[in-house]
Amino acid sequence: MSARPTIAVLNGPNLDLLGTRDPRLYGTATLADIEKSCRRTADDLGFDIDFRQTNHEGVLIDSIHDLRESAAGFVVNAAAYTHTSVALHDALAIVAAPIVEVHLTNIHAREEFRHRSFVAPVAKAVIAGCGPDGYAFAIRHLAALALDTEQKDRSR
Repeated sequence: MSARPTIAVLNGPNLDLLGTRDPRLYGTATLADIEKSCRRTADDLGFDIDFRQTNHEGVLIDSIHDLRESAAGFVVNAAAYTHTSVALHDALAIVAAPIVEVHLTNIHAREEFRHRSFVAPVAKAVIAGCGPDGYAFAIRHLAALALDTEQKDRSR
């Protein structure tokens, strides 16, 4: 029996404080709640999840390097690094698998500096403002992209 494909879910700084960090803005769901939802969604679609969070830019980039050849897709909530990290952009640019950028809040309705994303140019899609559901939407989209690729490969 072959192993199920894996979707990497990478989370950046301060997301470990979800549930207590400004609940009016970010809600009351914890990162553990989001991870459970991601695992449930992926399992229903026949995927495994590699779920990671770090407050350190280099560790986030190392995770991308570690998973760039094995992950079937990436869900990336780089948090503040979205708006500041060229290094993150460069690491994601070498990933062959599709990437979906996710934000809990609508970054375009927030401070001006949050309107610029270094992730978006290398992402297939951007989901913002859907709260924790955005992660499940991203996983479903990546699963659909994988199915579409599989069907195209079979028709060749």
